[in-house]
Amino acid sequence: MKRKFGFKNQKYNEQLANIPHNFAVVHDEDNGVSELTIYGDIGESWWWESTFAADIDNALKAAGNNDLVIHLNSPGGSAFDGIAIYNRLKSHKGKVKIHVDGCACSAASVIAMAADELIMGAGSMLMIHEAATVVWGSKTLMRKEAEMLEKLEDGIIDIYMTRANIEREEIRNMVNEETRFSANEAVEIGFATTTATTVEDNTSEELARLKVKMESMQNELNQCKNQQKEPIKEPVNTKQNLSTLFLTLGGK
Repeated sequence: MKRKFGFKNQKYNEQLANIPHNFAVVHDEDNGVSELTIYGDIGESWWWESTFAADIDNALKAAGNNDLVIHLNSPGGSAFDGIAIYNRLKSHKGKVKIHVDGCACSAASVIAMAADELIMGAGSMLMIHEAATVVWGSKTLMRKEAEMLEKLEDGIIDIYMTRANIEREEIRNMVNEETRFSANEAVEIGFATTTATTVEDNTSEELARLKVKMESMQNELNQCKNQQKEPIKEPVNTKQNLSTLFLTLGGK
């Protein structure tokens, strides 16, 4: 699929088009689930495999109302691609479940916030930090870029606050300090729903409880089968008893 970019340098476009995009999607129509794999950079990348917002848009159009299962492992990339993907996922009608398989850093952490259920894999990590750019030019241009970064950062913090269970100023400080969260820490702060190990533990507990219930039901069933039925008493022959009674009285 050809992509058209708004750059004057055609050579740049050709080189960019040759970079592999490590994005995969499988639609399971029978079960109503679409599985997406987002590994590598978000947006344009000269060196690494990447995923564009347009890739996600096309995948979601094909998915229809299917539930989504997304496997995410990305160091980040373009903030605006990340925001676009976040908004596209939030508007999806099906349930969105995201598994952080490795890391969800920078722009990828924004994407992770779109999940209805965010599951942190064993050893996985989430990272948030200040927005950054590269600029060359006058002091006026640099001031404008700094203002743009501040506004961009405010918008990203708005997204983090849709899940965070702490104050906005605390999140801002974490962004300024470039903060990394372990799987458990991401759950504690409210970013993630649970960890993969917790899901496995809960599943094991549920299976154990179900096994106990089934064994109890089987025991009750066996008791019912083995229970001896009481013999049915024959009804008393009233006529015969009366005849005997009268005969006895008559004999007197």
